[in-house]
Amino acid sequence: MARKAGPSGSVATKSVALLVPGLLLGTAIGLAALGIAALQQRLLGQVIVEGLVAAILLGMAIRTLTPLPERAQAGVAFTAKQVLEVAVLLLGASVDLPLLVRAGPALAIGIVLLVVIGLAGSYAIGRAFGLAHPLAVLVACGNSICGNSAIAAVAPVIRADKRDIASAIAFTAILGVVVVLCLPLLVRPLSLSHYQYGVLAGLTVYAVPQVLAAAFPVSVLSGQVGTLVKLVRVLMLGPVVLFFAVTHPQPAGDDAGRREAVPLTRYLPWFIMGFIALAALRSGGLISPGVASATRAVSSWLTIAAMAALGLGVDGRALARVGRAVILTVTASLAMLVVLSLVLIRVLGIR
Repeated sequence: MARKAGPSGSVATKSVALLVPGLLLGTAIGLAALGIAALQQRLLGQVIVEGLVAAILLGMAIRTLTPLPERAQAGVAFTAKQVLEVAVLLLGASVDLPLLVRAGPALAIGIVLLVVIGLAGSYAIGRAFGLAHPLAVLVACGNSICGNSAIAAVAPVIRADKRDIASAIAFTAILGVVVVLCLPLLVRPLSLSHYQYGVLAGLTVYAVPQVLAAAFPVSVLSGQVGTLVKLVRVLMLGPVVLFFAVTHPQPAGDDAGRREAVPLTRYLPWFIMGFIALAALRSGGLISPGVASATRAVSSWLTIAAMAALGLGVDGRALARVGRAVILTVTASLAMLVVLSLVLIRVLGIR
């Protein structure tokens, strides 16, 4: 006699079923993006808009033109976050860690300094353009560390209201896509090597998925370097949140705003630890070239789907709802980050 599924099995099945529509939507858009890239290669002899970028643009276009179906929302969110995290983890199996860290500890120190200077500079710019303290802090954290993740982590610590959070996230997400499209155009005018461009992308692009989309179309080396540099920036989130927790203590008796202890793993994500572990195994020769090639292919497919889901999370119409001061602050802060990053690359002699 066949056993009946218990309550936990039933719940798990229902949870997976909720993800299927969004997963299928992200996959379909990803396949369409790959088709667009293949069509460009066939008709033009070269790919102008890479599959990663095409996936983001298609997702954005669909989200802007029509509301995201409710039944697809859970799966799209899962694809944009968890699927992407798996893709980043698998990417570690194909990287040459000694090659990526050839700039030595000076680059790591430079990344930390850039985050600190970026935070202070972005905050000063925001205040100069008239942003209130909480919104200026959120924009500075989003620009200098890791976009929406930093905004979401810092917001409850400084007790930012929902309107400030929405304003910071909306334009950061939109400008992030603009950066993905425009940053590669700097390679030739600035005579950047693929390694230098990877460092630039990792230092300036907001979120991990956006770094992948901005760097891998230039070269695999650029993508790998950009990912590693970006992950070092992400690790700065923990110290930054701790800083704001110390400088923004909760008022006495504020039970509603009382914070619970946050585990370290929140600021040291599992996929970053996995990426580093796989990179170390690959560099030690414990992962064969064949396995590394297979994991790179799987990572690429998962990343395409995640890019589509990322695009589905950006409504282009949100730009009209963001204030002029926020637009000016985010744009000026980004320009500052690009200049500081180029200076750091030159000072460290990165080739």
